[in-house]
Amino acid sequence: MITDEDKERVRQASDILQIVGETVELRQRGNDFWGCCPFHHEKSPSFHVIPATGLWHCFGCGEGGDIFAYIMKRESLDFPDSIRYLADKAGIELQEERGGRRGPKRNRLIECMGEAEAFYSLQLLRGRGEGPDSGRSYLGGRGFGSDVCRRWGLGYAPGHGALVRHLREKGFSEQEMIACNAALDGRGGGARDRFFDRVIFPIHDELGRTIAMGGRVLTKGKPAVGGKYVNTSETAIFSKKKHLFAFDRAKDTMAATGTAIVCEGYTDVISMHEAGFTNTVATMGTALTMDHVKLLERFAKQRIICMFDGDAAGQKAAERAVQYIGSTSVELLCVVLPDNQDPMEFLSAHQPSELQEILDRARPLMDFVFEKRLDGYDLSVPGRRVAAMNDMAALLAPLKGSILIDGYASQLADLLGVEVQRVKQIVSETPVKSPEQRGTARAERRPEYDARSYDEVPAYDGPYGDPVPARPSGFGSMRGLTTDEKMIKASERELLSLIATHPDVLRPQSERIASFTWTDPRYESMAWAMLATPAGSSPQDVVAAASEVVPEAPRVLSSGRLESTSAMSTEDRASFLLDMIDLWSSRREIRRIKGKLKSASCSVNDAESVELFKKATELQKHVNELSNKVSSVV
Repeated sequence: MITDEDKERVRQASDILQIVGETVELRQRGNDFWGCCPFHHEKSPSFHVIPATGLWHCFGCGEGGDIFAYIMKRESLDFPDSIRYLADKAGIELQEERGGRRGPKRNRLIECMGEAEAFYSLQLLRGRGEGPDSGRSYLGGRGFGSDVCRRWGLGYAPGHGALVRHLREKGFSEQEMIACNAALDGRGGGARDRFFDRVIFPIHDELGRTIAMGGRVLTKGKPAVGGKYVNTSETAIFSKKKHLFAFDRAKDTMAATGTAIVCEGYTDVISMHEAGFTNTVATMGTALTMDHVKLLERFAKQRIICMFDGDAAGQKAAERAVQYIGSTSVELLCVVLPDNQDPMEFLSAHQPSELQEILDRARPLMDFVFEKRLDGYDLSVPGRRVAAMNDMAALLAPLKGSILIDGYASQLADLLGVEVQRVKQIVSETPVKSPEQRGTARAERRPEYDARSYDEVPAYDGPYGDPVPARPSGFGSMRGLTTDEKMIKASERELLSLIATHPDVLRPQSERIASFTWTDPRYESMAWAMLATPAGSSPQDVVAAASEVVPEAPRVLSSGRLESTSAMSTEDRASFLLDMIDLWSSRREIRRIKGKLKSASCSVNDAESVELFKKATELQKHVNELSNKVSSVV
């Protein structure tokens, strides 16, 4: 469990402009920053960031909230993991409580793996004996001299408890060694080294910190225990389905070129980088996943080129990647090198310019998969065409809900000589074989609270003069409301946003705000939580106070647009919104009184009825005054 104190420490240490600016080009307009939304396709910027409050909102798709909501959406994380992600970036150590049982802290695990990398690197560069010699010989044979080994932190694992002894001397406990998989539980005999007689390839996270290892066996003449390559197992700091080898080194070039290259091996990636292809990464013992694709498309905005082997394994990897075509905005392309060579083999015999020419001719991933699949069928035989149809339908089934299916169905119909509608019918009737193919990775994990329970955002003119569409219907309680009701609800949200940004301006109006009848009790709770903060509180502290009583508060408070689009002063905007809400609140109160008078069983001269009638008359006078005042502004 992450404490509220830690959550606020992380929030205050995280610069929302810096975090969002990693993947969104922002332009300042007034006190806010605007850019094109990273979560839906748009040409005109409707996504804005409010540095004062630490909030963001997109008026195109309606998404918004605080920095945790942004990381949850961008990284496909749940709420606690979004805090851990930002804590890692800020170097904050969280004091997590786990039901009375406290496990090793993440920072300690990262430090432990970093020390393991340093130890293995020293063994490779300065170690004596047959083992280190074999490691240097293996890497030297692949063109990796001492300079390359130093740059990439390559190492040698001697085994025999050498790493465990070293880490123990550095102050790490066996529990920490085992938790980060630097060591294994010896089952009564103490911890033992995870890697033995292997060349080591350190794996880093996005920030360049060591989180895992990959080991290539060097033992000759006998079977390798665990296989030729062994990776760190899943730990609290590493997941092979989410992390990519060399991503920390490649992300800047990805952003500069708009392109990511994905290989299948550590040595391939190193060879590519050393040859100048510094936007290259590799998966680690697993097929490309949706998490990988999302990670890559944050920086590679145009295309992802997959360099598959030309064998059956490469074809299978390509087919698995096909399911993500409809789930990403970037183009998925494919390259197979001549004679089934891997990148390292190709670069050892060719110039980088020759590889660049091949990359420039990368073909759509689906074209490659179509060709490979259909190569195994004699399409001149009717029965084989039917079998090919069924086979290809299973391949396309994960995309049946995508707008791309029409194009692929037409392509397949041309290849098989059948009607397009027949292809689409068979694809639609073909079940998706696995949960991963069903696109569960595409479905975003929701936070602990339902952030979509709030209302749709009304349409408005964008910050650069372009119209911005309203959020698609499907969520929220705006549906079914009259135009007037939508207007007052939007005014309440604008007032809440104004309180969050300028709390001291609204504090003198607390008594007036207390008389309002809000359309949503949560809005009232948020207003009082913010106004109850001490004078001089920062906007971020005010937002945090609202979040304490209503977890969805950041989403609502980020939706105000008048701060960025209105030419009125803060005081004038406050006065206008207060008058609007007061006007509609008073009208509702008049309707309530009239309803009570109609249903009253007492006579007209009854004291209570007289008092109600008097109150309604006074309210109507107040309404007339407010109407004239508001009309003069509008």
